[in-house]
Amino acid sequence: MREPAQKRQARIAALVEARGSARITDLADELAVSVVTVRRDVEELAQRGELRRGHGVARSLRPMAQESTATGDTIGMVVPERNTYLTEAVQAAREAAEKTGLRLALHIAADERGTERAVRQALDAGARGLLLAPRWRTEAEARADHAWLADLEVPVVLVERRPHRGSAIYGLDCVRSDHAYGVHLALEHLISLGHRRIVLAARDDSPTARVIRSEFAAQTAARGISEGCPVMLSSRTAGPDPRPRDEREADLAAAVRRARATAALIHGDMDALVLVQRLREAGIEVPRDCSVVAYNDVVADMGQIALTAVAPPKGEVGQAALELLTRQLERTRAGRWAGAARHLELLPDLVVRDSTAPLH
Repeated sequence: MREPAQKRQARIAALVEARGSARITDLADELAVSVVTVRRDVEELAQRGELRRGHGVARSLRPMAQESTATGDTIGMVVPERNTYLTEAVQAAREAAEKTGLRLALHIAADERGTERAVRQALDAGARGLLLAPRWRTEAEARADHAWLADLEVPVVLVERRPHRGSAIYGLDCVRSDHAYGVHLALEHLISLGHRRIVLAARDDSPTARVIRSEFAAQTAARGISEGCPVMLSSRTAGPDPRPRDEREADLAAAVRRARATAALIHGDMDALVLVQRLREAGIEVPRDCSVVAYNDVVADMGQIALTAVAPPKGEVGQAALELLTRQLERTRAGRWAGAARHLELLPDLVVRDSTAPLH
């Protein structure tokens, strides 16, 4: 005989009170009912003020100010697969989390729809908050994620992403490197060495890549040198769709010769190392014939020539993101207003090495 809803809800409330929190899926298994039934029960209990509801979890009403952030509290961090750029940010966020007694669980988004799946997995596993770095190969991908991101009921911080004004997620906390300033540093360095014809070989498959490309165009135009500063893809997999060969890819050596360029800015490091090797194979010596600045500084110093590089503050970004999330969690525990959303931008550095030299 089916258990009356009132009795079932009383059991749910008792289980949640005893444990502090419980996953919806676990409650469904224990009560031998569907997840939909438990979710509906939890919603009614939350409306009556008998517990708190989150994505995939029900929580006790015990005073949140007394709740501990000690071991057992987990936050989720979602990053794209094969993204070495974010490794330092992940490590810094984990170290900062451990210092506050939080555990950071890493979830990998494997494709364009992988972010939502990874988020759901993190929430089903009981994550109390989220650090998110979606791939967002195109603006359309970003817009497709806005609706469900805006509906998340746990604290969220975007990492190396900043939503556009007026978007549904503009009110989320975010922290990113100031990539416009990074492009400025690269151009100022090259121009100070006498270079006026500069090729940009860049990716075009992330918000960071799009900022670098647009800022390069805007900043070279502002300096009156845009005519001699062409833009190309840095590799055949650097476009929004990495599967086919992108027709916009060009040979860097040919582009340098065609533009009579004396310098190149290359995003990111791995592409820069490959392209510098191709320049040398084509008889263009770095930095004698072409100065090179890499963008990212993850492995820029590990090639035959140590590359001058723009170095975004990746570790500081991860640490700042964790601090923003902790701030939200603490305010939520205390039952206080989360406060005004914060959008932080941290300035990159320029690390000068052996791949740039004065024009002669």
